[in-house]
Amino acid sequence: YEVSHDELTQIRRDFPLGDYPLRTEEGEFSLAEYEAFTAQHAAEIDAHTRRREQAFDDELARWHADGQFHYEAPEVEVSDDTLVIGDDDIVVDSSVAGSVWQLNVAEGDTVEAGQCVMLLESMKMEVAVLASQPGRVKTVVVKAGGRVSAGQPLLILEGESDQ
Repeated sequence: YEVSHDELTQIRRDFPLGDYPLRTEEGEFSLAEYEAFTAQHAAEIDAHTRRREQAFDDELARWHADGQFHYEAPEVEVSDDTLVIGDDDIVVDSSVAGSVWQLNVAEGDTVEAGQCVMLLESMKMEVAVLASQPGRVKTVVVKAGGRVSAGQPLLILEGESDQ
């Protein structure tokens, strides 16, 4: 089953919200057929395995040579400012540790439920941060390029009843 780039983008947007149904298929597995296939292609499989292991070893050597093997993430900047969160305010927090790649909203903007308010980068992956409810952006807590930790508040929304 192949998925286009657009479909994958949609799945990545919908799945965290529980809006993507998992697909299951009935099927049969024959151990005898599998073993016959692997025996028939043993030389190709072994050659591929050796190439893959050599590529892994080469990459590990590069990591040691350029210092990536002992990588330490930069510290998350912690603000001395105290966040003022009202009873009806909605805190949008980070689901991952990473960095703020792109801010899509500014203070005063109105957002809809499910709207992407910012993109985080974590382990070379783009993570969309979505508004869980409609509201107005009261405070943007982070800056583009800033480091964030999982659970850290990113922005505060005033609920629709506050507008």
